[in-house]
Amino acid sequence: MRILLLTHAFNSLAQRLFVAFRERGDEVSVEFDINDRVTEEAVSLFRPDVIVAPFLKRAIPESVWRSTLCLIVHPGIRGDRGPSALDWAILEGEADWGVTIVQAEAEMDAGPVWGSPTFAMRPATKSSLYRNEVTDAAEATILAVLDRLAAGNHRSERVDERDPAIRGRWRPGMKQADRTIDWSADDTETILRKVRSADGRPGLRDTVLDMPVWLFDAHADPHRSGKPGSVITRRRGAVCIASVDGAVWFGHMRDRTDPAESFKLPATMVLGDRLGDVPETADGDGGVDDIRYDEFDGVGVLHFPFYNGAMSTANGERLKAAFQAARRRSTRAIVLAGGPDFWSNGMDLNVIEAAASPADESWRNINAIDDIVADVIATDDRLVIAAMQGNAGAGGVFMALAADQVIARDGIVLNPHYKGMGNLYGSEYWTYLLPRRAGVEKAEVVTQARLPMGVKEARRLGLVDEHGGGTPADFLAWVIDNARRLAADAALDKLLAEKQRRRAADESEKPLAAFRAEELERMRLNFYGFDPSYHVARSNFVRSVPKSRTPLTIARHRRRGGAAA
Repeated sequence: MRILLLTHAFNSLAQRLFVAFRERGDEVSVEFDINDRVTEEAVSLFRPDVIVAPFLKRAIPESVWRSTLCLIVHPGIRGDRGPSALDWAILEGEADWGVTIVQAEAEMDAGPVWGSPTFAMRPATKSSLYRNEVTDAAEATILAVLDRLAAGNHRSERVDERDPAIRGRWRPGMKQADRTIDWSADDTETILRKVRSADGRPGLRDTVLDMPVWLFDAHADPHRSGKPGSVITRRRGAVCIASVDGAVWFGHMRDRTDPAESFKLPATMVLGDRLGDVPETADGDGGVDDIRYDEFDGVGVLHFPFYNGAMSTANGERLKAAFQAARRRSTRAIVLAGGPDFWSNGMDLNVIEAAASPADESWRNINAIDDIVADVIATDDRLVIAAMQGNAGAGGVFMALAADQVIARDGIVLNPHYKGMGNLYGSEYWTYLLPRRAGVEKAEVVTQARLPMGVKEARRLGLVDEHGGGTPADFLAWVIDNARRLAADAALDKLLAEKQRRRAADESEKPLAAFRAEELERMRLNFYGFDPSYHVARSNFVRSVPKSRTPLTIARHRRRGGAAA
């Protein structure tokens, strides 16, 4: 089937569907919804059997939906209409929610329904729910609809809003006034719902220490108290604000005094000198831990759920220290768990952009990550397992390849390439790790394609050893159980002996230091050379500058040869 993905941006859901369609053997192309003329041209060039719209901010032109079946993914239950479906569901504490596949017509979200699965809500941010429950339900339903279409079944149904069983209704776009925090009255749970309903975009508008900001990354702390609305402590990049029944930690904020220039940063970076003499909480004294270690029957588990998977220089240094501490334990295996939403996305481009010298901070950041990867590769006295619960991109993918085993959760998306960030060359010892796993020819394909990849394709290419389903928690429990069995198996000694032999042979052939030096020499040119493309691409990325055209890597209908490409 020929499928055109029409989307405002190539977000997590669009990438997941792109991967799923290609895995089915469909011919799929992508067009960013820039304006009506561009959309009409894309349809004319590609001549799709169906258009799937996972993420739109405006209506599909009538000339398109009248000529081609257009299926829109709406993140709301049957009958729900409006642009803030998930925001309202979180704010109002819905116990369950859903996704509706709606056929495009003149009225937004009001066309025939092709499917409307539901799911249980959990206390999480809008972006996390969207990336997991919404995406899982949308993918399964869209694939089922495509199977029906292929079989000639075009059955859909209209929603009767008079039906008392229909809970969904039209609701306007949520405004900041709908979720403003009243620090003198709102309890912690209410504050969390308000922030979570806005986390991702646009953030929650507030004022902290007389500074207008957007709030993100909120976590409850019932063990602290203070004057509601006051900043009572800080820890690393986060600040803690008292509520009427406890306190809330905010890991990230955005300065709203200059919206055109601001982007998400650790809260302490945004507030800066305004924090004055606000005391700092020591490690282990409550708060939110973005690095955590657990141990089960000879298996150490290192969690590092960094916000949006971004690993700053400071985060990298702390993770290295935590990994070294884990190595000092008398375990037989270490599981690198990342986080439930992201395993890792490599360098923290926002912190780099905010630095006095982005080039210098880029250099520090990549070296901090290289240090971790080097430690993982050098660990030859126990098994190291990368348990990829969530999506991973760029250096985060290659960092996982340093482990002895890479196990990925079904449904996650990998982006094992750097070139989309201004032809960045990349490091993390990828020139050693990727060919070792995939072979030279496949390694070339992976890095040049610049395409998202599912776990099945990753396994065929050798990037993943095994994969399994379930929620992130279920998946991680399964990986840990497997690791416990391996740790208790006497055969592990032979595996470790072979690991030591192979590493020694590789080092003899070409030292790891040589791979790192060669990669960093290319990275130095990206950071300090005459070509500014990395710095331009990074700036556009952190400021969410819209794309002016769809990249040819995904817009196959716009390559030479048009629809025949």
